[in-house]
Order: sequence, then structure tokens, then C-alpha cells
Amino acid sequence: MIAGIARRRTWAVALVIAMAVALIGAGIAAASGEKLKFDMVRSGALPSGCLPNATATVTIRALGPVETLTLDASGLAANAEYDFFVIQVPKGPFGVAWYQGDFETDGSGHGSQRYIGRFNIETFAVAPSTAPAPVVHSSPIPDASSNPAFGPIHMYHLGLWFNSAADATANGCPGTVTPFNGDHTAGVQLLNTSNYADDQGPLRQLVP
Repeated sequence: MIAGIARRRTWAVALVIAMAVALIGAGIAAASGEKLKFDMVRSGALPSGCLPNATATVTIRALGPVETLTLDASGLAANAEYDFFVIQVPKGPFGVAWYQGDFETDGSGHGSQRYIGRFNIETFAVAPSTAPAPVVHSSPIPDASSNPAFGPIHMYHLGLWFNSAADATANGCPGTVTPFNGDHTAGVQLLNTSNYADDQGPLRQLVP
């Protein structure tokens, strides 16, 4: 009889432990799966005839040591290429910028792309000292041969640029050439997160 009671108590303790482990695991999964969703808006520096219906939604999901960012855009130029950046402030002069990846649209001007990286309150760049930098491109916008030193700078905003000035002018946008692609021949910025204050970019909302 005593042995039977002991076995039942052992099973009860084991069940409690199993339930606690399951609840802890669920808590970790919930924290890891935290989601942030927000809109990007058309750059205010563009003329009214430049893709007036351009818009995008960003969804960020936490995956522990990294996040995934999905950019879903519409109203863009059809069958065109764009360049996606994490930036210090949403509009000119932009400050520090990080080339996150490319973005392409289909025949209806819609596109969707997922990126993997660090997209939360800890997103930053730092240059502890000046150092030599490789000069790969010399025109139209040359590479710098070294960097300026700067302390940690958080970057909480996003921007999307035309990959070429020709695509921009073909869609009623300015033909300015900017450095915002891999060979520094990009067009103007089309979308950004200027619907948030300069020091309160949307990435700041996601705390790991």
C-alpha cells in the first residue's frame, strides 16, 4: 500500500515537472516569436506624379539571435529592381546606412522579400577608429579610401531606393543618381519610415 502511494506521488511530481517545463518552453517560444508590423510611406521629397500609390508593409519576427523582416510593397514600378537599406534617419541626409538587400517587383508593381538580420532596438553601427577601406568603384560616386571614427550609432529606420535613375525617370520621378546600391548608381529614395520621428524609428519598438 505504501509503495503504491509512493509511486502515485512520484508520477504526480513528474507530471508537475513536465507541465512546468512545457510552460517554460511555451514562454520561450512566445518571446522568440514576437512580431512587429508597420507601414512604410512614400518619400515626401518626390513630385506628385512619381508613383503616387507606392506603399509597403513590414513584418518583423523575432527568432532568438536574429530576426526576419518581410517587406511587402505595391504601387511600385512594374518589373523593376530596388535597393533596401537600414538607415539612421528616414530622409536626407540619412546619416549612417546599411545595404540590407535587393527588392524586385512583378508585372503589377508588387513585390515581397524576406531578409534575415538584426532588426531591433540593438541595431547599430560603430567605427572605433579610422582604418583603410577598399576602393572598388571610382565613378559615378567613388568609394572612400578610409572611414571616419564614430561611436555606436543606432539605426532604426528603413528606406527603399530605385536601383537605377533611368527607372525613376521612366516613372515620373527625379533622375538623381545616388550611392544606394552595390555599384553606387542608384536612383532616388521611393519609400521610407518618415511616419516615425527621426529618433523613434520603428525598429526601436522591438526589444529582444
